[in-house]
Amino acid sequence: MDLDMDTILLECEEAMDNALKHLRHELRGIRTGRASVGLIEGVRVEAYGSTQELRNLAALSAPEPTQILVKPFDPGTVGTIVKAIEIADLGLNPQSDGKVIRVPVPPLSGERRKQLAAQVKSLGEQAKVSIRNARRDANKHLDQAEKDKSLGYSEDQIKNTKDEIQEKTKKHEETIEQLVKTKSDEILAL
Repeated sequence: MDLDMDTILLECEEAMDNALKHLRHELRGIRTGRASVGLIEGVRVEAYGSTQELRNLAALSAPEPTQILVKPFDPGTVGTIVKAIEIADLGLNPQSDGKVIRVPVPPLSGERRKQLAAQVKSLGEQAKVSIRNARRDANKHLDQAEKDKSLGYSEDQIKNTKDEIQEKTKKHEETIEQLVKTKSDEILAL
């Protein structure tokens, strides 16, 4: 399959952007010292004959730094939401009064903070691997385009496009470093 250079560049950048988007999503679900709806909004809940994310079944808020408030749209789902939060293995103990669910967020121990910071670093490394894979794939397509003289690309065009891909790789890796540092700092702050 022959791709032109613009398509190769576009697909590479799209793959890199998707890796960043995924990392941001993953980081939202990691606890810091404060309550955040990001902790539970992705919890899967069995309701209405299917599995849905909690954010689709309830209004979520963090009125205090140590508590998340869950207001189900349908009071009949309170029990299943409580059960889903309990089995999500987040170390949270939801409490319900039949209408709303309060989820106290206990402070993190020093050991747990270190574990979470290591998890954040690992997620950052995975994102970097995805970025580098996108670069590798794009470079492979460019090498193929260089071999296929019928496409009419000069060596300079190929080299300039590879340089551009390397710049995008560097920029995305710097963004990952910043996201990981910011989240780690949030976790480790006492």
